Amino acid sequence: MNLISIAAVMALTGQSERTLRRKIADGSLPKVELGNLHKVMIPIVSIQSQLCIPVSGEEWQLVLLADGGDAQAQTDLALLLLEHGKESAAVPWLEQAAKQGDAEAMYWLGRLHLDAGGVAHDDNLGMMWLARSAAAGSLISKQQMQVLREKVTAADRG
Repeated sequence: MNLISIAAVMALTGQSERTLRRKIADGSLPKVELGNLHKVMIPIVSIQSQLCIPVSGEEWQLVLLADGGDAQAQTDLALLLLEHGKESAAVPWLEQAAKQGDAEAMYWLGRLHLDAGGVAHDDNLGMMWLARSAAAGSLISKQQMQVLREKVTAADRG
């Protein structure tokens, strides 16, 4: 049986943690407790009818990897959520991947902060994430940072 965390269920269903815990308490959402970790996990089959995005067979593997802490899978899951307009659900996955040094996740966090997609608009945070992404090796971020530097230099000459 494939199990995922409450955080993953929240991202895939759009339901709040409070709602999910209420469903667990009333028995309408089954749970599996991993005794040694004191962690509550949810069987995938119990949420398939409640998904806010379509998830196919291969994508379930992606969800399991992301939920297990794989940075690339977390970024890929976030991109899948972004593709379906679920910016707020994508942000925690990007943040987790960025904490592990994933340059692509950092890039997307930067874009979301600059574009106010799923997070508050914040140019400083957006540029910070782009700079971190560039420092981590993202070519796109390096190019965007170069353009920003050129604009600042041109404005200084002004």
